[in-house]
Amino acid sequence: MQFINFTITKLQFGSGEWWKSDTEAVINEALKSGLAPNVSDAHTINGHPGSVQNCASQGGYELQVQPGNTYLLRIINAALNEELFFKIAGHQLTVVEVDAVYTKPFKTDTIVIAPGQTTSVLLKANRAAGKYLVAATPFMDSPIAVDNVTATATLHYTGSLGSTITTLTSLPPKNATPVATNFTDSLRSLNSKKYPARVPQKVDHSLFFTISLGVNPCPTCVNGSKVVAAINNVTFVMPKVSLLQAHFFNISGVFIDDFPGKPPVVYDFTGTQQPTNLRTNRGTRVYRLAYNSTVQLVLQDTGMITPENHPLHLHGFNFFVVGRGQGNFNPKKDTKKFNLVDPVERNTVGVPSGGWTAIRFRADNPGVWFMHCHLEIHTTWGLKMAFVVDNGKGPNESLLPPPSDLPKC
Repeated sequence: MQFINFTITKLQFGSGEWWKSDTEAVINEALKSGLAPNVSDAHTINGHPGSVQNCASQGGYELQVQPGNTYLLRIINAALNEELFFKIAGHQLTVVEVDAVYTKPFKTDTIVIAPGQTTSVLLKANRAAGKYLVAATPFMDSPIAVDNVTATATLHYTGSLGSTITTLTSLPPKNATPVATNFTDSLRSLNSKKYPARVPQKVDHSLFFTISLGVNPCPTCVNGSKVVAAINNVTFVMPKVSLLQAHFFNISGVFIDDFPGKPPVVYDFTGTQQPTNLRTNRGTRVYRLAYNSTVQLVLQDTGMITPENHPLHLHGFNFFVVGRGQGNFNPKKDTKKFNLVDPVERNTVGVPSGGWTAIRFRADNPGVWFMHCHLEIHTTWGLKMAFVVDNGKGPNESLLPPPSDLPKC
């Protein structure tokens, strides 16, 4: 028997966006105008854009690796408004984790990652000595303006000369939906004896949320109106008093627990004939859940103004992604195709452009928990809501009181 020694080293890649101006000023100007904010001026990998036009001195982040070693790379999308493809020239990546939950390992040369998501991959430094391009580039399969500049870094094998030519790679086009779909469909939970996938088999709350953009009046805005976003046509209004504080101390007038479990109007959500009235309802509305109840939530994109990918993040819980598809969700046909055995478990999921995603979770964490789009501008526009989970039985199933030294708002 032959024993092979290898070393696993943990490293981290953070991909983000960079503006030439103050990001607070960018968003404030957008809110003032009622229009979308300016796209970023560059993408970054660990804070470096890499080689960019008219800036030859920017070589970018360099990752030194030892031949024969295996590296655990934790990749984080820290961008504000864009999903990204990530690729390393000449190397296969073995996906082993997403959002801090193990997955069944699978190999790929390209990963797709939405804002707020994390993905861990194993990288074997098994190529010839040299330098290899690391790239992050946007994924957008809708007619939405994006920063189309690729961020680059370098994988540098120890001992390679600095003058060595970097091996390049071909990058997916920004609208490469099949590449993104293939990656997403490959994700599975371990569902082993040690790491079981506890997928709720019984559903207490079957919810259907439409994700859409809209237009509301704004006398001070450029066109007399402003772009907003909504879930089930509700544009969330942030309260002046904390939702959690209002819930714990039973303060009235802060929120209403009547968030709709289905859209107020049913139509061909992803069809070409969209409603002519793009106005949304504003409100601080939450959906109430009993402790330990189970939820199935179908997130449906719409063509309101335009279809778009929406990475939805749920605070307080992990959930299982039991299904996804294109077009309108069909409860009779699509439910039969749900994966209730080993669906991937995570806390942020992409709702595909012109499609839907179904998740399930158990409400076993009492409190008030936001669910919102991880595209920063959509959250700012009101694409968010909150679940209130009531206390169960006893102190272990109940919300703790705030600490005595908690600063007051």
